[in-house]
Amino acid sequence: MKTVFDLMEDRNAAENVEKFRAFRMMPYEYKIYHAEEVVDDYIQECFDRELNYHVSVGGLDSITLLLFLRDYGKRRHKYQLENIPAISVSVLEDKSIQAVHKELGVERLKPLKAKVDVLQEFGFPVLSKEIAAKIELLQNPSEKNETVRHAIITGETGEYGGFQKDSRMKLSQRWLELFGGADAEGVAQGYMKAPFKVSSKCCYYLKEKPCDDWAKEHNSVPFLGLMASEGGRRAKALMLNGCNYWGKSTIRSCPFAIFDRQDLLQLALDLHVPVPEIYGEIVREADGTLRTTKAQRTGCSMCGFGIQLERRPHRFDMLREQNLKEWEFWMYRCCKNPDGTPYGWGKVLDYIGIEWESAIGADFPEQMELEGM
Repeated sequence: MKTVFDLMEDRNAAENVEKFRAFRMMPYEYKIYHAEEVVDDYIQECFDRELNYHVSVGGLDSITLLLFLRDYGKRRHKYQLENIPAISVSVLEDKSIQAVHKELGVERLKPLKAKVDVLQEFGFPVLSKEIAAKIELLQNPSEKNETVRHAIITGETGEYGGFQKDSRMKLSQRWLELFGGADAEGVAQGYMKAPFKVSSKCCYYLKEKPCDDWAKEHNSVPFLGLMASEGGRRAKALMLNGCNYWGKSTIRSCPFAIFDRQDLLQLALDLHVPVPEIYGEIVREADGTLRTTKAQRTGCSMCGFGIQLERRPHRFDMLREQNLKEWEFWMYRCCKNPDGTPYGWGKVLDYIGIEWESAIGADFPEQMELEGM
């Protein structure tokens, strides 16, 4: 049986990561040239495999990617990229992002499940996708995942993991204290069990599956606006597999993989990208650094990935300012306990020690309509 280290060696993982890191150190002009090469290689492979291609669009990063591809097609007069299809589950995005999608002719898809159903059935997307997936395993024990659960609690891996004693599979002590008690081994170590379910499945049912189904129907593979600078699982996958990936079940192109935030914002300025109102404007500081005046990142209004890293006013505070009625729904009554009593994100944030209920700054606006649930 090959260990995970054997498989990494087979894929030249160390060499791939080193090469990727070198690319990330290149100047902006080179990264643009590299992105064009990535596009050329991907489309040529699509032609060879008789596949179509499209852009999966969400926030500012992928909006910029769509306009980059259209601009590249116009400049080079090839691939008909100026007419490349673009798809999105737009209803999950902020209204200002939805407005830009409509302006750019992005095709709107429907989520596979409602947000509230995903939360109630599977659990809350909190901390990070990687951490949530580990907690989800602890909360759903089986003989099949026993070895992985042991690694999450202790860091000790089995044969496949190379018999490591302190692997990265182990959940950090901070979150083990709060969530490790969902597993019998964690209970024995005195860890607590959360009074709510945690899951990483939200993206699959709300975004990934609808887009995958559209892609299969149209014999098409996606361009994605992912960047390794975002960190997490995506960064690891991009560094290991490169900008273009042709797997057995997954095919994708990420022309911006080696970009950092400054590269993306500069390109958005160069292309005169319509910036959704939720981001504010792109401005340049005295030291030359670019930033958006409002939100730096956006996502679904019921998502808690990365909330522990934000200072107040955090995303839920901003939702409170934008739409008080929607905020009240998500914070107090989007789910039900077994006895039928309502609860929401407030219970989750209280448990992980995130302030949310006390007001910040000026008075909040009047209640507005609750939409997009």
